[in-house]
Amino acid sequence: MQDLPTHETAPPEWGAAVSPSLRTRILRFFGELIQTVAIAGVLFLAVNLLTARIRVEGISMEPSLHEGQFVVVNRLAYRWNDAERGDIIVFRFPLNPSRRFIKRVIGLPGNTVTIRGGDVYIDGQILDEPYLAATPRYDGEWVIGPDELFVLGDNRNNSSDSQNWGPLPIEEIIGKAVLVYWPPSEAGLIPHYDLAVAAEE
Repeated sequence: MQDLPTHETAPPEWGAAVSPSLRTRILRFFGELIQTVAIAGVLFLAVNLLTARIRVEGISMEPSLHEGQFVVVNRLAYRWNDAERGDIIVFRFPLNPSRRFIKRVIGLPGNTVTIRGGDVYIDGQILDEPYLAATPRYDGEWVIGPDELFVLGDNRNNSSDSQNWGPLPIEEIIGKAVLVYWPPSEAGLIPHYDLAVAAEE
């Protein structure tokens, strides 16, 4: 029996196997996917440049902040503006820069901070502090330099702060604490008080 001639045929190319409309949809899908990934990457970098996130450790800021909460920090808050009395800030601990502390600003550059009889005085005027659970049980006086702040924890008698280790150099500030985002049941903006001083009677 005579063999019939055979003809080898090349496999169809991808372009021939896929209809033009399907190929267009596939290319559009991958184009949009690449754009989405690129935008997400840019947003991730921007968020990390503009903000920081820290976990509250310890009880030094109670009752305002609680241990285990996660906080968003605005890194740009003090790039063009100065810290104000009442702000809650995050900073590098001057005695160990690898550690991060969160405290409230009490004394500003040039102030004299005096603590006596359970009250805080700024340049001789008593400071109204509505957020405290208990008044301080220590006394002292500190003169704040031109590039320094005086910071205290809201839980006055259970806090490592300026009354222990002195004024905070402004250059150590990371940013302003603005938002609790975890746990969800405690999420919300962090209140910052415009602390007023009243003339001592």
